[in-house]
Amino acid sequence: MKTLKGPAIFLAQFIRPDAPFNHLDTLAEWASSCGFKGIQVPTIDASIFPLDKAASDPTWCRELKEKLADKNIQITELSTHLQGQLMAVHPAYLPLYSQFAPEAYRKNAQSLHDWAHEQMLMTAEASANLGLKACASFSGSLAWPFIYPWPQRPKGLVEEAFAQLAERWKPILNAFDQADTDICFELHPGEDLHDGASFEYFLDLVDNHPRCHILYDPSHFVLQQLDYLGFIDRYHQRIKAFHVKDAELNCNERSGVYGGYQDWIDRPGRFRSLGDGQIDFNGIFSKLAQYDFDGWAVLEWECCLKDSIVGAKEGARFIQEHIIPVTERSFDDFADSGVSKQQLSLLLGSKNQERL
Repeated sequence: MKTLKGPAIFLAQFIRPDAPFNHLDTLAEWASSCGFKGIQVPTIDASIFPLDKAASDPTWCRELKEKLADKNIQITELSTHLQGQLMAVHPAYLPLYSQFAPEAYRKNAQSLHDWAHEQMLMTAEASANLGLKACASFSGSLAWPFIYPWPQRPKGLVEEAFAQLAERWKPILNAFDQADTDICFELHPGEDLHDGASFEYFLDLVDNHPRCHILYDPSHFVLQQLDYLGFIDRYHQRIKAFHVKDAELNCNERSGVYGGYQDWIDRPGRFRSLGDGQIDFNGIFSKLAQYDFDGWAVLEWECCLKDSIVGAKEGARFIQEHIIPVTERSFDDFADSGVSKQQLSLLLGSKNQERL
């Protein structure tokens, strides 16, 4: 059995212009001071993480790892959520998503994809140079505007969307295979890969690719009313990354899972700081221990009520308290009868007892 690693923190929600949140070195120092041992690093902002440098310079990567180790911090995964989003952009979202890319690439969806494709290839190289085994990402979305089947979806629409999605991702998955790194798709509303069924559909189209895996985030499953504990039972072999994020769903007579276009604070379903929501983390950490998940438990802080710094410090303690140091021996070893292999037949009432 394996003990999962942590606590770690996803830095995306904490990057801002003022110190210590404007530089990777000082972010790492702050994370360490909060009690974290690892950081999941976004790759979209070159001032925080120069992806091109990491992809092309193994020496720079080695020195970065040493520098972070001096602060008792290591990189858990690189995040390509925003680049992954741009791998597949429906035209309805083009004005919004295009802002994630440099201005020169914002002219159309194909241009955004081309940029994202190169970013993903660089991330594979950077992950290899850093010795990372997983990368966190989104899948992008072509079919999401048609998530609810009204008006009736034309036959073949979903099939064509997923065929195109798989075609775009296969070369990236192959590059990550060369880098010995898994791509872990965060199953997230807004993405074509948002639940178990959509992930299975995609996995089949990429021929069960050995690098196609899941970033498990139970908060998104609570808001979809999906069995997040049963999900681990079914998909544990494909879960290679873990966001520890809490959520609650309090439907009422006025609105439910769709939220009525309300702001986060007024929605029935909303994300919460760890321990403030409805998620059974005792159950989650127990199942991950049961299935030998040995990745990182990474806090993703998103809460419309609590201060982020408070949420981070509380989150580090929360994760540490929930990590199960797995046992190296069975609790009933003291009662081992010491029966030899030859005596097993005797216990089973074998006809050959006389030979014992």
